[in-house]
Amino acid sequence: MTTPPSPTEPLAVALELEKLRGSMEAGFARVDGSLALLVQRGDQTDKQLADHETRLDALERGRWPLPSIAALTGLAALGITLYELAAR
Repeated sequence: MTTPPSPTEPLAVALELEKLRGSMEAGFARVDGSLALLVQRGDQTDKQLADHETRLDALERGRWPLPSIAALTGLAALGITLYELAAR
């Protein structure tokens, strides 16, 4: 036959459960802190990517006139050369 539980046994179980609960809360708090840090770093990375994209777009917009200016200069030189040849 089994022996009946002693009156201090439920108290010991309750204390162990309270310790376990405290350990779980501490672990969850640590995980929440780590996740919050990861979210913050992700947000910073998104901001940096958006900034780089904006700067790259500005560089691309500023670069497009260069080939056009070169083509216009070439056409002007061709026109002047043809004019001089026709004037002779």
